[in-house]
Amino acid sequence: LLGAIGGTITFGVPVASYVVGGELLKEGVSLLAVAAFILSWSTVYFIMLPLEITYLGKRFAILRNSMNFITSIIIAILTILTLKLFT
Repeated sequence: LLGAIGGTITFGVPVASYVVGGELLKEGVSLLAVAAFILSWSTVYFIMLPLEITYLGKRFAILRNSMNFITSIIIAILTILTLKLFT
């Protein structure tokens, strides 16, 4: 959850999330948190919400960001479970 929240409130190009994620892993952050961080960084743009609301509408923007946030957590969990199957 903290990884997804961290990715949601940060902003940058998605490629940079891999560098940040690698550094987080080196510091001992769990792979689950890093996966959620990278996924939410790439799909949820909390900082861009006002602009998105202006052009796409409030309901759509909030729904899209909410669904992407929840999905990023689910995909991170499924990624870790998949890795456990093959290791």
